[in-house]
Amino acid sequence: MKARAPRILMLGTAPEGRGGVAALVSVLRDGGLFEREAVAYVSTHREGGVFAKLGSAASGFSKAALACLRQRPRIVHAHAASGASFLRKSMLLWLARTAGCRTIFHLHGGGFRQFATVRSSMLTQRWIRHTLERSSLVIALSEGWAQFLRGFAPEARVTVVPNAVPLPRQGEQGEQGEQAEQAEPGRILFLGRLECAKGVAELLDAAATPAPRFPQLRLVLAGSGDLEAWRAAVAARGIGAHVELPGWLDAAARERELARASVFCLPSHAEGLPMSLLEAMAAGKAAVATAVGAVPEAVRDGENGLLVPPHDAPALAAALERLLADSALRGRLGTQARATVERHYSTEAVCGQLAAIYNDLAGVR
Repeated sequence: MKARAPRILMLGTAPEGRGGVAALVSVLRDGGLFEREAVAYVSTHREGGVFAKLGSAASGFSKAALACLRQRPRIVHAHAASGASFLRKSMLLWLARTAGCRTIFHLHGGGFRQFATVRSSMLTQRWIRHTLERSSLVIALSEGWAQFLRGFAPEARVTVVPNAVPLPRQGEQGEQGEQAEQAEPGRILFLGRLECAKGVAELLDAAATPAPRFPQLRLVLAGSGDLEAWRAAVAARGIGAHVELPGWLDAAARERELARASVFCLPSHAEGLPMSLLEAMAAGKAAVATAVGAVPEAVRDGENGLLVPPHDAPALAAALERLLADSALRGRLGTQARATVERHYSTEAVCGQLAAIYNDLAGVR
């Protein structure tokens, strides 16, 4: 018997994998969007070695192409970033349009501006512009990204849908006072890929400054990457007693680390709208982040977090020292951070936005 055609075909990385797209897809699925809107999901990328990635890309591409051409869903919704991710998704969206489907290009990743304007040839730039302008809708994570896309591809129809994170119930996370009791003084948490582009080197430099004044300082660098190289970088700065490198954490371990942290820090050089930052804000943590990508639209300096320039270790150190020394400030920023997520980045709000978009593109009122 022929399988029932999905209303929505969604494309992206494996939900059980790592990174922002995987985290967002898991949130949307767990929030009930897939069931309510008849969404079928095809993974076109997963973590692993080169051959595993190639195999996953080939398998996902063929499954998605067959679904577009045979089942013809009403809408094909692709989560895409730069490089190979863009090329895979742009070809699948072209196939979907050929089959008569409406298409959504959902942009992730802070490196897309560089990819589209600097790293790509003129021919590739034309293909990027063509993909954006021929999509039924382009979704940006913030108004800043939307403005860039409208300037790069003037004929594109662009709207803003932010990332979403689940908001822990107060009964699960505890009242703000209980959260403060759970948090360990001086514990700073970083969640993300361990690489220079995430500002890890500057974070190590910044942590070395307040360490003598705050002997309880503990910097937790949680994420995948070359752990041995970063251990060597820690040793070179003489702060081995203050740094933990636990590697990549699953969801339960991330929650435990967030509960233990006094401060969250993400000093990236470029970003879209980082899921780890939103998760920390939802957990009521005071955050220090760099003013890149959509971060300044989520974090208002001095109101619900602290912002510093990218590549600026002294500014980062000053912000961290300020939070470590002032428990009242940490509590106020954490409370406002959670309220910000509740108002603008909750699962319910974003799933509702996507459902309205699907109905509009499918001609349902």
